Amino acid sequence: MKNLNFVPKMRTLRERMTEHMVSDESSEEEAQIKWEEQQIKKAVKFSQETYDDASLHKSQPAKPKFDPSVSLPPVNLEIVKKRLTERITTLQDVHRAHQREYEKYVEDIESSKMTVQELEKSSDAALNYKFYRAMKTYVENLINCLNEKLKYINELELAVHVLLQKRAMMVLKRRQDDLKNESAYIQHLTSGDDKPANGGLEDDEKAQLLEMCEHRRTCRRQMRECSGEADHHEGMSSDDELTPSEVTEFQKSKGKEWKEKFPDSYCDAYISFCLPKLLNPLIRVQLINWNPLEQNFTELEEMPWFRAIEEFSDAKNVSESKRDNDTDQEVLPRVIEKTILPKITAFVKSVWDPLSTSQTKNLVQLCNNIFEKQVLSKRECTQAKKDLLNMVVLRMKKSVEEDVFIPLYPKSAVEDKSSLCSKFQERRFWSAVKLLSNVLLWDGIVQEDTVRDLGLSKLLNRYLLLNLLNTPLGPENIEKCTKVVACLPERWFQDLRSGSTLPELLNFCQHLLKCARMLYKNNHSDETKEVLLLLVKVKALRIVEDFIEEYKLEHLKLMVGK
Repeated sequence: MKNLNFVPKMRTLRERMTEHMVSDESSEEEAQIKWEEQQIKKAVKFSQETYDDASLHKSQPAKPKFDPSVSLPPVNLEIVKKRLTERITTLQDVHRAHQREYEKYVEDIESSKMTVQELEKSSDAALNYKFYRAMKTYVENLINCLNEKLKYINELELAVHVLLQKRAMMVLKRRQDDLKNESAYIQHLTSGDDKPANGGLEDDEKAQLLEMCEHRRTCRRQMRECSGEADHHEGMSSDDELTPSEVTEFQKSKGKEWKEKFPDSYCDAYISFCLPKLLNPLIRVQLINWNPLEQNFTELEEMPWFRAIEEFSDAKNVSESKRDNDTDQEVLPRVIEKTILPKITAFVKSVWDPLSTSQTKNLVQLCNNIFEKQVLSKRECTQAKKDLLNMVVLRMKKSVEEDVFIPLYPKSAVEDKSSLCSKFQERRFWSAVKLLSNVLLWDGIVQEDTVRDLGLSKLLNRYLLLNLLNTPLGPENIEKCTKVVACLPERWFQDLRSGSTLPELLNFCQHLLKCARMLYKNNHSDETKEVLLLLVKVKALRIVEDFIEEYKLEHLKLMVGK
């Protein structure tokens, strides 16, 4: 029988220490091995899961999440049928639009083919193209050439214009000096002073100037007697004659030769917009010696350039319907606007004498031909026309301010009609009447308000009426009033229906009424009737009716239409 060991045998300290050390080392190695195996398993498992997830996402799209709280609309057969019908209708509209576009393209293709065939059949296309290219080059070269010559034309034109301006200024200065010298001489004689009125002018020089003025006046009187001109009064002459030496000197300064060779004809091509600029230097060369203020000046219609432009545009043979659409019809208006009107404006500014009736009539006739008879009617508001008319008004205003002088002498000094004071006053009055007549010639060209202001408000009421009021009532006064009324345009009185005359003529009519009363009281019935006829001409019918009723002149009612 063996002994049972219920309790382990007691070991020594060394044995227990050795056993503990061995067990510790083996347990650490086992733990390290287990940890490494666990880490390897985790890495393999993670990589496998990642690969599986990526493959799953690539192979299967994400499914939309279904929200069970959202209710879908009810679907039935009618709704489906309606939507399909709308879709078919839309597609049919698009198809029809595409069909129309396709048909249009087919028509364009056919039209292009026909155009190509027609161009291929036309044998003149290349020649026409070559012709117009050559024409364009020719026009450009000619314009460049003429632009180079334009400065010489400007110099020649300016030289002649300066000569004319100097001559006009000389005549104007001579007339003003004669007026001052004659007025001073008369004042000197009437004052009874032996010393000269103007210390800056010697007696001999003054006498010589007055003799020259009287000599020119005598020559003009002899010429009027030879020509049979009866309706003339001293003072109505412009006194613009030049002495033979002055005429010779002027012709010598102007006697230059102009020679230019230009093409005989111009090809009938559509270049109407460049023609005015092209023709400008050519026309100005022909107009260098042209002076519209002189007697018997050459009319525009008689000039070669004017006839050439008319022939080019064929204005006389073109019907009205075609004339509006033909751009060549604008060549002549543009030439007149760009070339002729500025030249006339320069003459008005520097050469025209408003006191000269011949110059004024020529100028008025020229403006009437340009503005009315010719083709500027469509271009009435051009700047060139406005500049011309403004310059005309400016020159007339200046003449009224500087050339009108009617002295007032005592009655004792003018009672003797042969006295110097009376003759001088009469000449100044008739000179102002002449200016009034020249100003009123512009009626119909210059605005009526402007003409009435210059002629009636300034000349008649400010100067002439003052002299009439200081002239004894008699035949002489009636003659002056008759001449004034003869200057007034009849057009002003055609539309007056109230029996009253123009407001500017009221004072003049009162003077006529005063004359009529004085003549009737002195038993001058014929002269009274003559004055009443003057009142009738200016439509002062109420004044005439009151006068007839006042003096019981029943036989004169016929003159007022009763």
